[in-house]
Amino acid sequence: MSDEEFEIDTDDLERRMDGAMAALKTEFASLRTGRASASMLEPVVVEAYGQRTPINQVGTINVPEPRMVTINVWDKSMVGAVEKAIRNSGLGINPQLNGTIIMLPIPELNEERRRELTRVAAQYAENARVAVRNVRRDGMDQVKKAKTKGMSEDDQKFWETTVQELTDRYTKMVDAALEGKQAEIMQV
Repeated sequence: MSDEEFEIDTDDLERRMDGAMAALKTEFASLRTGRASASMLEPVVVEAYGQRTPINQVGTINVPEPRMVTINVWDKSMVGAVEKAIRNSGLGINPQLNGTIIMLPIPELNEERRRELTRVAAQYAENARVAVRNVRRDGMDQVKKAKTKGMSEDDQKFWETTVQELTDRYTKMVDAALEGKQAEIMQV
């Protein structure tokens, strides 16, 4: 055995798990909860000027009332493309045109649609858990590699425990985020 110090880069593991949480929050923001929100349009991209452009880069998004989102399209020639992108986005919203302003009335969610959205949220959360577990696996692989290079049994146990505690913490965060989102969706 050598006295060489082995250290696992837990900052990198934590940064990658933070990335999984950020992706989950973005996916949750795109789920409709019956209330209007500008963030629900974040995943929508428009074919603009020969490339795919986020909708917030072709117009101003406003929420003038709880059940209405408006998009003031800056370039009049882009109104049709923006409307098409919204229709094809799968949000289930029917855009209404008023000159360069596109109005998106947010319909009331029925019970069946709410349950469907909670299942979608659960799937997003499971994808985040898988991402966290993949980062955990990478961390455990780092520990195994260090073990083959002479890491002591005590250090190996310490780093395995550290990686597992980090994983457990992020899994709890995913579960809490899912619980909150599902409660928000089911709220009438």
